[in-house]
Amino acid sequence: MTGQRLSVVRYRVPTGVHPPYDYPDYHSTRLRAPSRPLEVLPQRLTELTGPVFGSDRVGELDDDLTAHHPGEPLGQRIVVSGRVLEEDGRPVPGALVEVWQANAAGRYRHVVDNWPAPLDPNFTGAGRTLTDGDGRYRFVTIKPGAYPWHNHDNAWRPAHIHFSLFGRSFTQRLVTQMYFPDDPLFGQDPIFNSVPDPAARQRMISRYVHERTQPHWALAFEFDIVLRGRAATPFEEDDDDD
Repeated sequence: MTGQRLSVVRYRVPTGVHPPYDYPDYHSTRLRAPSRPLEVLPQRLTELTGPVFGSDRVGELDDDLTAHHPGEPLGQRIVVSGRVLEEDGRPVPGALVEVWQANAAGRYRHVVDNWPAPLDPNFTGAGRTLTDGDGRYRFVTIKPGAYPWHNHDNAWRPAHIHFSLFGRSFTQRLVTQMYFPDDPLFGQDPIFNSVPDPAARQRMISRYVHERTQPHWALAFEFDIVLRGRAATPFEEDDDDD
């Protein structure tokens, strides 16, 4: 491989889908948004081959966020499922999907989250799974609660679950958020509204699917993730426009 340059195929990013790096209403973007034009660094063997995440690293119950403690977590149990798709509808098998979220009271198990909402000793709030041959994933979890933050006066985040998708190498990662239907906090949330296209914002909202509920056990929500194209799911960070 000496002397050869390796590169990942790059795709044109559609306009209006992904949020800008600097969105004034989302105050922390003022500090972390790039102040100079981005430069593309060459991707060589190290970036393209490792570290990678194989199926042996995903445990049998990693997709069940309710199953890792002695007791049952508090809150509404839900099943979240969907497909990871290319822009032409082709499924993406073997993709590592990770999720993290607040508990039913809207609090993360994290040292910096100390607002006066209770921690749940039976809920950690993180899970992962691999998509199957049809690009499908499935998680069992608890519906998260809304929580306050310091972006503006009396600011509350809508209930949401963070999604991270890894591709064939560590450098191929996409991050987004899944919201729930008819949340009254959408109108005042700058993260949700940083996505320019109203239709694209709707693609971050899951769908309640009554047929997939499990009677006397869990509600069900569906959330498909499209990697690119005009129907792409909005992601939190873009590549360059090439």
